[in-house]
Amino acid sequence: MRRIKIVLAYDGTNYHGWQVQPGMQTVQSVVESVISGMEGRAVRVTASGRTDAGVHALAQVAAFELENPIPPSNLQKAINRLLPRDIRILRVEETAPDFHPRYHATAKTYEYRIWRGEIASPFERLYFHHHPYPLNVEAIRAAAPILEGEHDFTAFAASDERDELGRSKVRTIFSSRAELAGERLIYRVRGSGFLKHMVRNVAGVLLEIGKGNLSEDDLRSRFEPGCGIRSGPAAPARGLFLVSVEY
Repeated sequence: MRRIKIVLAYDGTNYHGWQVQPGMQTVQSVVESVISGMEGRAVRVTASGRTDAGVHALAQVAAFELENPIPPSNLQKAINRLLPRDIRILRVEETAPDFHPRYHATAKTYEYRIWRGEIASPFERLYFHHHPYPLNVEAIRAAAPILEGEHDFTAFAASDERDELGRSKVRTIFSSRAELAGERLIYRVRGSGFLKHMVRNVAGVLLEIGKGNLSEDDLRSRFEPGCGIRSGPAAPARGLFLVSVEY
């Protein structure tokens, strides 16, 4: 049995996220269907993490087991030939039998994209959150680095079915930056791991700071133990991209 590692990109617009859900079209269900058809048996494809409905990926990492002896380069071509055009396999390689895309990841980078212009191009509408209203970009840029370091991100996490397991919501953010490039306001964050809806909630809070509704102190208060602040507001999914996963 071979352990195969793939790097894939996808436009999440037409999918209910990565993870398989009954009666829903998801990226995982589509990829598994193609690979299972090639293998002649059910194949489970495990990713580095679950992206939400409508979220995109530039370089998601996943892995699965395969008996088929097809070489990696031919496997890549065969899978892409059968996948819909909004999902592409970028790289295929054989990896160690115990490789796990999620548990072995050391860092992930996400990017949240905001379009500041009055008019959003129809070709950008699915990949940016359009916010043409007044916004203090300098306040956002100043607040973004506050998230760096080790913090309890409970106040930035949506409820999850795994919450009952009592797992820690402490994560380490290695870098957190917002930059304006023309009409594009790009927030990029790199960390040890991310909770459900965490980046969208962070982006939403930064937007509220830019609107003048929240302050830097309000952001810091969300890290205090037992703060009791509900997560959000979450920025729309369409502006979020998983950029890379590191090992």
